Amino acid sequence: MYPNLYYLVQDLLGLKLNALKLVNSFGFFVALAFVASGYVLYNELKRKEALGEFTAIQETFMEGAPASISELITSFFFGFLFGFKIVGAFVIENALNNTQAFILSLQGSWGAGILVGAIMAFLKWKEKDKVKLAKPESRSLMVWPHDRVGDIVLQAALWGFLGAKIFHNLENLDDFAKDPIGSLISFSGLTFYGGLILATIAIIIYIRRYKIRVIHFADAMAPTMLFAYAAGRIGCHMSGDGDWGIPNLSPKPFSWLPDWMWAYTYPHNVVNEGVNISGCIGNYCNQLPVPVYPTTFYEIIGTFILFGIMWMMRKRISQPGILTGMYLIFAGSERFLIEKIRVNNKIHSLPFEPTQAELISTFLILAGIVFLVFSKKWFPKSISNA
Repeated sequence: MYPNLYYLVQDLLGLKLNALKLVNSFGFFVALAFVASGYVLYNELKRKEALGEFTAIQETFMEGAPASISELITSFFFGFLFGFKIVGAFVIENALNNTQAFILSLQGSWGAGILVGAIMAFLKWKEKDKVKLAKPESRSLMVWPHDRVGDIVLQAALWGFLGAKIFHNLENLDDFAKDPIGSLISFSGLTFYGGLILATIAIIIYIRRYKIRVIHFADAMAPTMLFAYAAGRIGCHMSGDGDWGIPNLSPKPFSWLPDWMWAYTYPHNVVNEGVNISGCIGNYCNQLPVPVYPTTFYEIIGTFILFGIMWMMRKRISQPGILTGMYLIFAGSERFLIEKIRVNNKIHSLPFEPTQAELISTFLILAGIVFLVFSKKWFPKSISNA
């Protein structure tokens, strides 16, 4: 496992680049998932715009205005954070020994933070000054949904992370009670469905503000969401963030199958779960005492296949709502099945003792069936409102 990129580069290239200890593997791959998913969504929105399912709206902005106080403060703030933490990591002794603890602490280089912040504020002022007009002019611009992909991805990232943390702690109240602060700020411990629910609400509110048709947007997001989930799971698997399966001591069914694809101990996992690895010194020296099903790997393969099916079928489906229904059924079924061999917390107060994910998966599957049955009635092809 690779808790951060330092270990990945060291293993692949033999290079020891201490700066990469600051880059958490899970966060890195999740960030790549958001960027790649944004590209997928961008292309799908443009395709649907060409079909007439979306329209542009006119927006007014000021051209030639100098940098505002808020812009300068924002530039200084992010520059300060970069200098305080990133530069500080190299000037503070032993800061890179435990990167998560350092990043979440109040330690840093004040001098570097102020210097980099001042430079960033100056560059923002210079950028605006180059195009400044004696009298700023009001300009109008037609903005299409695909032009807002960057903002939509940021909304999804922010609210998705917040929702994932909230639902994870609700699912693990005992752990949260033992260490509330640590549970909230830890890089690990995320529940996908929590992120999906909160991000969905936030994005619907956002797109309705700009008169983007919700059902058409949902259809565009359907294959994108499967792609994002599969890509994000790469980060879970590479870092060993605890989303693994139950113990698997069964004989390997196929001799050609690598051992780690069937039963894996997740050595050097980022959550330091398990027993100490003999001879290992420092952080991330644990592995599971018995091998488990590598469920994150199974989800990567399965969800990419489901994405491929939806991507191939999307141009053949013209009825609004069908792709959304397919996504709900695919996403719900995949997670419901994987829960059978995944480590999880059961709800003992309910019949059959389901997990939180199984309940939500069941709801998604039923909602997907409803969409398939009633889409033609609910969403006529000539739909003209959000």
